[in-house]
Amino acid sequence: MPRHTYHQFDTELDELQKRVLLMAERVRDQVIKALEGLSSNDMELVESVIDADKEINREEVELDEICVQIIARHSPTAADLRLVMAIMQMITDLERVGDEAKKIAKASRPIIESESSFVPKVELRHVANMALEMLGSAVDAFARRDPSPVAEIVRRDKEVDAIFKGILRQLATFMMEDPRLITRSLDVLFIAKSIERIGDHATNIAEYVVYLVKGLNVRHLKPDALEQELRGE
Repeated sequence: MPRHTYHQFDTELDELQKRVLLMAERVRDQVIKALEGLSSNDMELVESVIDADKEINREEVELDEICVQIIARHSPTAADLRLVMAIMQMITDLERVGDEAKKIAKASRPIIESESSFVPKVELRHVANMALEMLGSAVDAFARRDPSPVAEIVRRDKEVDAIFKGILRQLATFMMEDPRLITRSLDVLFIAKSIERIGDHATNIAEYVVYLVKGLNVRHLKPDALEQELRGE
């Protein structure tokens, strides 16, 4: 590949990565806004999250097309190809995080509109913060090409899953004790499920970092086994 072509390739890759990191920041902000709208009964903020989802979808399509064009024009090999493939997968997960933000916002609408006496009191902020921290750590690991936090992210995903199951049991108890809470309990359940799914997407992104840096597919590995794999044991 001629020198000018290498330079163009590097420039395109750098620009692509910058846009992916901006997309990551944007979807994270959307989740935060959706949760803030719920906690503060701010319908305008909730509606802004729903409206912004279209822009995130467009960004996914544009970035995906850029990846395809890079592969078609430059035929990258080895590490460069892994980078483009990891970015393509990452873009999909980020778009889905945006979808979860939209779902949280939509489920928040009837809760904000309803009488507070019929909304079950369930603590979501702690698990939401955990999922957001996982997402931030995974994106940071990608930016720094550092797979060392990945095992901890996978471990925390198990914690998020366990908390979600606890919330599910709590909501089931509320619904059995007072049928008037059933409708709003289902809305809270949808929100909790979206938070749990954000943790899943953060885990996926973290695992792509291992693929990018090490060329290893570590999906489905438990945290201890993953740590051993990263140490080369």
